Amino acid sequence: MYATMNNPISTYQRVGVETGIEAANPHKLISMLFEGAMEALAKAKLHIRHHEIAKKGEMLSKAIMIIDHGLKASLDMHTGGELAQHLLALYDYMTNRLLIANLKNDMEIIDEVGRLLGELYGAWKAIENAPEINATPKAVA
Repeated sequence: MYATMNNPISTYQRVGVETGIEAANPHKLISMLFEGAMEALAKAKLHIRHHEIAKKGEMLSKAIMIIDHGLKASLDMHTGGELAQHLLALYDYMTNRLLIANLKNDMEIIDEVGRLLGELYGAWKAIENAPEINATPKAVA
């Protein structure tokens, strides 16, 4: 009889995320992917602690999707050369480890992948305000 109403809080959060994505530059978008994957891992650990197996699986699947279809898909294999190849292998390693963590409810593996993502995220954030490599030098007055 009545249409189900969306939860106003979730609607607000969704709009906030969508607005953040629309306003983000490519560097910020990658940062958001790292943040989303790390948040999903933290939630997966919480669900393991509470014996919420289905929710744990959802969060690990979310992290795998972000790594596989976000971070990995954003690699420019042509321009990135050896670094891109190494990151591709690392992302594959992470997704494989998370599949094992899901099967075994292994929080140590989740922590391992979280540390790896955290290190990459830290390096990514460190270059956020660095001058572009190909920037034209300013004339000296």
